[in-house]
Amino acid sequence: MATRNSTRPATVGGVDETQKSMASSISSFWATFLILSSAGFLPLLVFGRGGFSVDLIHRDSPKSPHYDPSSTPFSRLKDAAERSRARAIYFRDAIQKTSSISSALSSTDNIYSKIIPDSFEYLMSLYLGSPVEEFLAIADTGSDLIWVQCKPCEECYPQKAPLFDPHASSTYKVISCNTDSCSSLPQTSCGEESQCEYKYGYGDGSLVDGFLSSETLSFDSTGGRRIQVPSTLFGCTHRSNGTFSKNGAGLVGLGGGKLSLIRQLGSAIESKFSYCLPSSSQASATSRLNFGASADVSGSNAVTTPLITGFPSTFYFLSLEQVSVEGQGAVKVKPGMQISNHTERGNIIIDSGTTLTLVDDETLKSIAAKVARSVKLPQVKDPNNNFNLCFDVSGYGANAQFPDITFQFAGGASVVLLQSNAFVEAAQNVVCMSLVSSAGIGVNIFGNIAQQNFHIGYNLDAMQLTFAPAYCANL
Repeated sequence: MATRNSTRPATVGGVDETQKSMASSISSFWATFLILSSAGFLPLLVFGRGGFSVDLIHRDSPKSPHYDPSSTPFSRLKDAAERSRARAIYFRDAIQKTSSISSALSSTDNIYSKIIPDSFEYLMSLYLGSPVEEFLAIADTGSDLIWVQCKPCEECYPQKAPLFDPHASSTYKVISCNTDSCSSLPQTSCGEESQCEYKYGYGDGSLVDGFLSSETLSFDSTGGRRIQVPSTLFGCTHRSNGTFSKNGAGLVGLGGGKLSLIRQLGSAIESKFSYCLPSSSQASATSRLNFGASADVSGSNAVTTPLITGFPSTFYFLSLEQVSVEGQGAVKVKPGMQISNHTERGNIIIDSGTTLTLVDDETLKSIAAKVARSVKLPQVKDPNNNFNLCFDVSGYGANAQFPDITFQFAGGASVVLLQSNAFVEAAQNVVCMSLVSSAGIGVNIFGNIAQQNFHIGYNLDAMQLTFAPAYCANL
């Protein structure tokens, strides 16, 4: 069984670092990709064995253009809890809907960009059209469609950047409603000229409406050339509403469905990507989000578990077998998720966009009972009613001790969560276990606090997910 203490510097993931960073560990890891300018163009035919990487910068870093010194860890935690539950409800609704409907880059020429968090969302910088226009768009592992707001936009959320003008691009093309690409969307209709019109909804009630199209997508590369990806399918949105950030002009879907950026790049990136989320206490830290050959995850402590085919294919399902609390034994987890009359083979979704980890109520109560027996501190109520198990750490400070919690996935993949992965400071001198109940929702999610300081690699061809403990600030 791999543990994390053997490969990490003593100041990261141990007791001292954990307690110092507890208050800030609740920040979500949605962020902004800022791509540096480069000259020259290279049509992308194949990536070969190359790959590309982007930098990850924490939202609390002074390097962030959206750095807000007035925000507090407790306000961020309250918002994160609400967003985590809303996202789980969105996943549940998507699963219910799907089950009812259908029972030329070289190895030295790597694409790069920086990711800087904006609230609870990652924004990704990309180039669209001919001539190119640069846009910032939300990067979302829980959806597939790539879209930007386009002219004319009758009812659209306000954005800082100009709207994309499809008529000004020589490579823009509308997709017909009588195509396989159009049928890959969850809700479509035929426009007046047989265009593929989509209506796309998100977990917080946000909606977008537009036409499925194709266009040249471009990235910068470490070789100094801009890499072009021709005929990329995307949505030209002409109507939108909801809670989208004004800093973003759209969204890039990074899920497992046919229309996602990952699936469209496909063999060009060997259907592989990885990321490493640094601890939020490392405010100035940078790390990497990798694609293609750059996304390989290995090492003596790496563990691999199958990605489970589920519905919809957007989500990354895993099979969680048991959860153990250090010194207190293990809790077996139900083998599937029962959503309405449909049972998923996988019983948990891994998602970098959900802050907290959700498990079924029975499992949570058993874990909480074991943690309560292990922790020799007074129990208190969470003042915000977000967490089930909390402790008063007054007078203990960095000396407060909490057990490791191990998630064992199929294939013997044991992922050991240290204190900073499993506990958060919910209020002054109040530390809570960061696992919450999925009761009333039915969807379990392995959230991004649990993923901090792991290098996590997705291989969609092999349908495998690999975890390796890492000091992400140094990757």
